[in-house]
Amino acid sequence: MPSKLNIIYEDDVLLVCNKPAGLMVEPDRNNFPNLLQDVKNYLKEATGQKLPYVQHLHRLDRPTSGIVLFTKKKEYLKNLSEQFAQREVSKQYIALTATAPTNRVGVLEHWHRKEKKKAVLVTEGTEFAEKAKLEYTIKPYGNYFLWDIQLHTGKYHQIRVQLASLCCFILGDETYGSTEAFKPNAIALHAAKLIIKHPITQQELSFEAEFDFSY
Repeated sequence: MPSKLNIIYEDDVLLVCNKPAGLMVEPDRNNFPNLLQDVKNYLKEATGQKLPYVQHLHRLDRPTSGIVLFTKKKEYLKNLSEQFAQREVSKQYIALTATAPTNRVGVLEHWHRKEKKKAVLVTEGTEFAEKAKLEYTIKPYGNYFLWDIQLHTGKYHQIRVQLASLCCFILGDETYGSTEAFKPNAIALHAAKLIIKHPITQQELSFEAEFDFSY
């Protein structure tokens, strides 16, 4: 079993991991280590199958830690994918910043567009722009501020760019303006909680992943 694989939950259909920061979810052209391959290696060992089926339902940025959901049964991929597409899945993140806005509880709504390897916020009506929305609450956390974020839309780098628009840069996120150091290959953003319906039982399942923002 790979040392980086931290399994939160597993049954015949689902497998939920707490991904460490710095590890990619899926392979890329550079063939970096990735969580999908770690899970496949784990299932090979656990089942004895040479090519066990497994597929992730969503992604996290490489420097972001937290919950990633996989299915081990192809026949339930559509059900689970549609839960994400229809926004029936609840996704909660936490983030750490050096500054905070005056309003410690609020909603952020923007028009979002992906441009190459970065997200930008644009005006309504901009070509290829999509609505991005999140809710947040903020509390002090030592010398910093801890954000509890409910994500309503899952756009590319959404939380990172929306917080940066308030000049509240996630620690370590140099891409979006942070000058505060954090852990190597990591930013202070963590997918802390995921709620879905089990594709067989329709029972609501809630998964939580512990975080460590100490550094």
